[in-house]
Amino acid sequence: MTISPHTSSVTLESIQEAAKLLDRIARVTPIESSRALEAFTGTKTYLKCENLQRSGSFKVRGAYVRMARLSDEEKSRGVIAASAGNHAQGVALAAAALGIPAVVYMPAGAALPKIAATREYGAEVRLYGTNVDESLAEAQAEADRTGATFIHPFNHPDVIVGQATVALEILEQVPDVRTVLAPVGGGGLVAGLVAAFAAIAPQVEVVGVQATRASAYTYSLQAGHPVTFPAQSTMADGIAVSTPGDVPFDIIARHNTRIVNVSEEDISRALVFMAERAKLVVEPAGVTGVAALIAKPGQFDGPVVSLLSGGNIDPNILLRVVRHGLVAAGRFLVMKVRLIDRPGALAQMLFDLASQQANIMHVDHVRTGVDLAIDEVEVTMQVETKGPQHCQELLEFMRSKGYNLSS
Repeated sequence: MTISPHTSSVTLESIQEAAKLLDRIARVTPIESSRALEAFTGTKTYLKCENLQRSGSFKVRGAYVRMARLSDEEKSRGVIAASAGNHAQGVALAAAALGIPAVVYMPAGAALPKIAATREYGAEVRLYGTNVDESLAEAQAEADRTGATFIHPFNHPDVIVGQATVALEILEQVPDVRTVLAPVGGGGLVAGLVAAFAAIAPQVEVVGVQATRASAYTYSLQAGHPVTFPAQSTMADGIAVSTPGDVPFDIIARHNTRIVNVSEEDISRALVFMAERAKLVVEPAGVTGVAALIAKPGQFDGPVVSLLSGGNIDPNILLRVVRHGLVAAGRFLVMKVRLIDRPGALAQMLFDLASQQANIMHVDHVRTGVDLAIDEVEVTMQVETKGPQHCQELLEFMRSKGYNLSS
């Protein structure tokens, strides 16, 4: 494969120079070991906590390096970016540090905490479009009209070398690392890791992890060039990119980088796992590496480092995702039961459930419905359980007592 002139500038020297630029801007984020994850992997496993980075994600690294390398004239004209959250905050923080005017386009439905944080860092926020692709297109058009520099979230060598500085830290913190798992959306982070490790520690395998519902890299690598795969709705909105960038794609493809997919259930289970066992708040996109470790045990050589790319999550989304994760982990059961509509029937059923140590969170009692007999009611319950085995035992118990469970 011919090396692109753009990617030829992603060298070890440029990555080391980027690390110097970031010396007082990006934190050296901690590495945490995880015995709980080692139970799944069977090998030493670590977490690289970029969710504790300034602005809440690794994005500030690439944004700052890109903007620090602008000429004085370019800086005076300002910068424009587009993002649903993490890149927006990274650009805003970097612009404030460098004294550069910044405008950030965000989708109209972007999380309110992310919009507020971007404004608090000093950027002007403009809400446009229903998704990041529409915001990106408008931001690029505005940059063309005004002469401001467009700061792409992943498709530029300077952004990639900025993200690559994470690899230098990982090698210092875990010198014997063999596998690094990182989220992949547009590809800037994974491309940076691949380039860095290929130059200084070629024995390390970098594995990109994407949401199955946003698996553009799978199809692009099969095609041999970036192709558009319209991202479906996914809780991992931070990596829901429809088309890989040609610059990171060139690096990822040239090094035969392995890409794996994880489901929504995998992601939600991993997010709950992080909160319960690692005591870390991580956004869904940032936990995909952990999701792969849990869903695909034994597939990665250790020691393994899973990169937690960000921790910016709307509390309302967190509540919904945690509940989804509890269901996926068999800790939360939704049960529908048809009862004969007579006094005491509901009370008896609740007593029976309590006898099995099931904690009822919510009850919905419906007396009318086209598929209900005149003497029937349908009760939908949300029940907290102790795990998958308890769920199965509970269902079997209810059937043994003669309850009519419906789907």
